[in-house]
Amino acid sequence: MASDGRHLGHLPSGLTICCSIPDMLFLPELVFGGLVWILVACTYIVPYNPQAYVMAVSVFCFVCTFLWMMVFMCGSHNNRNSWATADVFYHFLASVLYLSASVPLAMVTLAYNSSLTLNYQLNISAVVFSYLTTLLYVIHTIFSAIRWKTF
Repeated sequence: MASDGRHLGHLPSGLTICCSIPDMLFLPELVFGGLVWILVACTYIVPYNPQAYVMAVSVFCFVCTFLWMMVFMCGSHNNRNSWATADVFYHFLASVLYLSASVPLAMVTLAYNSSLTLNYQLNISAVVFSYLTTLLYVIHTIFSAIRWKTF
């Protein structure tokens, strides 16, 4: 806090989320997360369990990120410190979930090892986008934590 009682940190609202770091990462997170969701839904690989988990993580994070983006766009956070804390926590959770889904998906894809089939190629694409989405969430977490420290 500044000496006159004002907060140094600021949470954006409205369309300013498209111009501020880390909030400009909302849209790429949604696009890449949606691609993971679609690509995993299009594949058929045994065992099903890792793919079911990847689907659950990608759908959960897609829905939560969309709702989180709407909260920021509407300005419902009222620039409170608790929302900045929750932003760091949510993006850290999403990072951990995506990483925990990306590793088994890559392992199952490598075990499948049939490069001539469409399922394998779709799964390779899902693995790449899953790791890119993980990276986006990690970057968002780091910059949200930096912003949180200014509150």
